[in-house]
Amino acid sequence: RVSFAGRGTQAAEGSGREAAITGDLVAPQMSEVEETTIVEDGASRIIFRIGGLIDVREVEELTEKVGWPRRNPHKVKLALENSFMVTALYRQTLSEPGGSVECEDLIGCIRVTSDTVFNATLWDVTVDPAYQGEGLGKTLMEMTIRKLCRLDIRTISLFAEPQVLEFYRKLGFRKDPQGIKAMFWYPIY
Repeated sequence: RVSFAGRGTQAAEGSGREAAITGDLVAPQMSEVEETTIVEDGASRIIFRIGGLIDVREVEELTEKVGWPRRNPHKVKLALENSFMVTALYRQTLSEPGGSVECEDLIGCIRVTSDTVFNATLWDVTVDPAYQGEGLGKTLMEMTIRKLCRLDIRTISLFAEPQVLEFYRKLGFRKDPQGIKAMFWYPIY
C-alpha cells in the first residue's frame, strides 16, 4: 500500500515522512505512465496503469495472496527491471468523491517480456482473490493485449496452470496452430 502525501510524492504508510520508497520501487523498460479508470464509485476507483514505478514488495504480497510460493525479492526486482513492461490494476482510495488519491493498493499485475518487435510473453498474471470474479482479470488481460497490439507486437504467449486454461481460451489464446510445442531445459544436478 502506498499513501500519497501530496501530488507526485509518496510516503511509506505509517512512516510519517515524505520520500519515495526507492529500495522497493523499480521501473521496467517501458516506464512512461498511461492510466485508465476502470471503475469509480465515489470514494474509490480502480485504475489500469502501464508504466511508472512498481513496488517489488507489493508484487510479492499479491503473488502470496494467490498462493504462489515466496520468491527471492532481489530476483523479483531484477525480473521487473528487465521486463519490457508491467501492467497493473490499483484500487485507489480518494479523499472525497472526485478528490485526490489518499492511497492505492496493487490488486492485479502482469509482467511482460518482449523483443519489442515481434513477440511478447506474459508472466506473473495475478489478481487479488478479493477482486476475482468481477471481470478485472479479463480487463487487465485485454488492456495489456491491446497495448501490445498498438505497439505492433502480434505474437503473444503465456504459460498457464491447467485450472486457468479455459480463462485464457476465452480471451483468444490457443495452442500453437502449427503444432509447435514449448521445450524447457532444467538443470539435472
